[in-house]
Amino acid sequence: MSENRKLAAILAADVVGYSRLASADEERTLARLRTLRSDLIDPTIAVHNGRVIKRTGDGALVEFRSVVDAVRCAVEIQNGMVERNAGVPQDRRIEFRIGIHLGDVVEESDGDLMGDGVNIASRLEGVAAPGAICLSEDAYRQVKARLDLSVSDLGSTQLKNIAEPVRVYSLQVGAGAKAAATPETATSRPAAAVPPKLSIAVLPFANMSGDAEQDYFADGISEDIITALSKLSQLFVIARNSSFTFKGQNVHVQEVGAKLGVRHVLEGSVRKSGNRVRITAQLIDAISGGHLWAERFDRDLTDIFAVQDDVTQQIVGALALNLTDDARQRLAPEHPRNTEAYDCFLRGRELWHRLTKETNVAARNLLQRATELDPNFASAHAFLALTHGVDYLNRWGASPPESMAQAEEAATRAVTLDDNDPWAHWALAIAKLYTRRHDEAIDEVERALVLNPNFAEAHVCRGETLYYSGKSEEALESFARGKSLNPYFADVLLHFQALALFQLGRYNEAVDLLLQRLARNAVTDVSRALLAASYGHLGRLEEARAAWQDMLRVNPDFSLEYRRKVLPYKNPADFELMVDGLRKAGLVQ
Repeated sequence: MSENRKLAAILAADVVGYSRLASADEERTLARLRTLRSDLIDPTIAVHNGRVIKRTGDGALVEFRSVVDAVRCAVEIQNGMVERNAGVPQDRRIEFRIGIHLGDVVEESDGDLMGDGVNIASRLEGVAAPGAICLSEDAYRQVKARLDLSVSDLGSTQLKNIAEPVRVYSLQVGAGAKAAATPETATSRPAAAVPPKLSIAVLPFANMSGDAEQDYFADGISEDIITALSKLSQLFVIARNSSFTFKGQNVHVQEVGAKLGVRHVLEGSVRKSGNRVRITAQLIDAISGGHLWAERFDRDLTDIFAVQDDVTQQIVGALALNLTDDARQRLAPEHPRNTEAYDCFLRGRELWHRLTKETNVAARNLLQRATELDPNFASAHAFLALTHGVDYLNRWGASPPESMAQAEEAATRAVTLDDNDPWAHWALAIAKLYTRRHDEAIDEVERALVLNPNFAEAHVCRGETLYYSGKSEEALESFARGKSLNPYFADVLLHFQALALFQLGRYNEAVDLLLQRLARNAVTDVSRALLAASYGHLGRLEEARAAWQDMLRVNPDFSLEYRRKVLPYKNPADFELMVDGLRKAGLVQ
């Protein structure tokens, strides 16, 4: 019987220090591995047309049709692991080593592969650094001109049980990319992580109406499309706050894709004139710059919702997404019947995003008007609730408790009108959290994330709720997810992460994040207070006193008693940890 020989791209992967992790907590380690396989590894292998040849307890051998597919798969997995390890202590992180080789293999009757092609891939994996990918020269030759990669040439390396030395190239991704490339060995191009294949950013549509006052309308169309696409779990959708940082800028799509870490970009324009509207949209591959789909819509203003639905459906088609009936239904929600109510909603929502006292009042007036014109407009009630919530958090209203009661009333109304509105559940989660109903808040925010897996603000809210519930490890995971969806995140997220690290006793890490926040926001009082407490726990007393004096300079009326009263800690002792740090520094009694 003749041997079935062929040339194949082989990927070998295993977990760094698996025996140590398993001996420390075998059940937890196995559970995390099973989750990684089902949520990240197996779907990524399938997307890149891989075939799993063999699994070991902590690794796998995978065959690919091409080295390009194998490398893209490896990079996506390693980047996914960077995201999942964010906030996890070093000694508990699961990290992979990966080796890739193109070589001759023998296929057995049961589909198993044998031969040097497999053996070399396995040995390459053994010499890879944690989080890195090692390629043989034969594999690297296939991709060096086709993928934008930064590599370190490790030279000819004698691999265990391989007769001839193999020239090895190391590709480091994610947080370690800079460390892998030295001036002597790296190529001149920067390390570029291959973005997820199904990832997209929607840029703010250009206002072509000749009237700057119409910006809110163009922005609103863009935001509604972001919201619709975000409901699809197959897609990674960049948050509005990050994609809108490019508003008014003359940028190349490739630059946007690189900065936001996405494969596709949607851009377009809106021209509104009287009762007519013209919308153009084009979907672009952010790597090649090629157009995947483009369309122009000339409609009556009353058809604006149908246009938005059409744009999202066309994107789904262009990306070849397979949607369930439930997902298709969520893509075409109930729209307000009153176009004037929708116009008030767009104006109000745009003003709410500015987060100032004056614009919040104006937003509330417009959103209130939208609910009067269309009492069943759930999203208008949801954003009305958010204006009251912002009043409460910033003490802008005459009576904070009344602001919170109004927030809960409007959010409850929104959820009652449309249980599938993620913004409504998010607004209600905030109200539940700040009235110390932690479990109910978790239920609401989890519902929001089921409806909209790409909801960056809801991931952050989930993290905040978990932190106040005393579950900081889980909170850090949610904060990391919020960051990945919103690369241009608000600086307050650094404070939330620092709070969770502080609660875990990781004071040095908290200090690093607080200093980052102060570099971005020079007038924050709460981060200075937490910084002083962190220094107190670390015994760095002079730095603690300096941070406290800076805090009093920024806000002479800062009150620990007020914060003890309003911050929704489930366990009051968690707040006292900060007071204890200040006491150690001699700053409070």
